[in-house]
Amino acid sequence: MKLIRFGQDGNEKPGLWKDNRIVDLKKIYPEIPDFDEEFFEKGWLEKIKLITDAGERMDVRIGCPVCRPSKIICLGKNYSEHAKEGGFENPERPLLFCKTPNTLNGPYDPIVLPKSSVQVDWEVELAVIIGKKGKRIKKKDAFSHIAGFTILNDVSGRDAQFSDSQWFRGKSFDSFAPVGPCVVTPDEIDDVQNLPLTTTVNGNVMQDGNTKDMIFDIPTIIEYISEDIALLPGDILSTGTPSGVGIFRDPPVVLKPGDVVECRIEGIGSIKNEVIER
Repeated sequence: MKLIRFGQDGNEKPGLWKDNRIVDLKKIYPEIPDFDEEFFEKGWLEKIKLITDAGERMDVRIGCPVCRPSKIICLGKNYSEHAKEGGFENPERPLLFCKTPNTLNGPYDPIVLPKSSVQVDWEVELAVIIGKKGKRIKKKDAFSHIAGFTILNDVSGRDAQFSDSQWFRGKSFDSFAPVGPCVVTPDEIDDVQNLPLTTTVNGNVMQDGNTKDMIFDIPTIIEYISEDIALLPGDILSTGTPSGVGIFRDPPVVLKPGDVVECRIEGIGSIKNEVIER
């Protein structure tokens, strides 16, 4: 299945994406919660598998495909070539940081340039959506806790990130996490650890990687995080980016108003965001 949320910003409804059509889940189940902790906890993912409705074509905004996650946990330097391009050694254990919920953005909504950072960069990432609560999850059980996968652009204010000597502010400006276009359930992806992922800026390929090149694979990430941080349904785990970011190019390339960033992962789709000032 492909889970989407559609409608005006702040008033999205849960739906399914089927062959360029949208199934409005509220029409079938008026009591269905949004795609949040309650949805996953109360077994709605299993219920909607039974839906045979073909959906309808709609000219409507597509929103971030998850609602109100308790956590957005990201990995730094999880691809060797990305660590290398920044002049860093591979980390000995997963390097974690967070993005805040205000960063969440629709798959086609604009990226808004902040006032306090002028070195804004892109990072295509495979994101894992947690479907079942867990703590001290073993690697062998990791996939049983996953609801699905999506794309996250870990937009980064590099000057803030580097000058602060920690990553919180530079990673958490408003609109800095476009996500989507949908959450794809695991049964629709043959091998999530072998997916090409790319970024283009104004049509020019900037990143061209594969999830098989992660230093720490998904089960390792889930086991490591959950050792002392309980994972809740709806949480987003973003698994790192391949090489090709803008700041480490010679000369550096940063995003400017009018640029269009497209992040694509095979089997999931693509997200496309214009850069604007506001």
